[in-house]
Amino acid sequence: MNIDILVELARQFLMLSLLSIGGVNALIPEIHRQIVDVNHWMADAQFTELFALSQAAPGPNFLIVTLLGLFIAGLPGAMVTTLAVCGPASLFTYFVAHLWDRFRDARWRIIVQRALAPVTVGLMFASGYVLTRASDHSIAAYAITTASVVLMLRTRGNPLVWLAAAAVLGALGVV
Repeated sequence: MNIDILVELARQFLMLSLLSIGGVNALIPEIHRQIVDVNHWMADAQFTELFALSQAAPGPNFLIVTLLGLFIAGLPGAMVTTLAVCGPASLFTYFVAHLWDRFRDARWRIIVQRALAPVTVGLMFASGYVLTRASDHSIAAYAITTASVVLMLRTRGNPLVWLAAAAVLGALGVV
């Protein structure tokens, strides 16, 4: 086991954990950039497959971090990435939650809370964009992704219906 890789994983995911406003899925663009583009630990397709697996499996949304660590550095990598993401964010939340509740009517708290909502939404859209770029490589794939997004945003239908439709199109070889 290469200890340098474990140290680098810990360093990167410790820093990212403090930016995880809205959860780990909001960090996907930066995680992708570090894992695929900067360090070349895996290809786009592998990253997308691990993300899909993490979202399909029951459990918390930070499962992607564990799977990435496992892929890159085995069980030690999985442990390092999971602890690096969960540890600091959990401690920060523990200490801030008391203050947050204590100052629930404070003007600064209301301003911060309102400001974080659009930041979180923007980070989630950025995650979707990065995953689309990493997984869609044809006009048909981009069209299916765009149609799925529009349908999910414009209708009250179950998103699993759109996912199933996309899976059928994939099985038929459209994408």
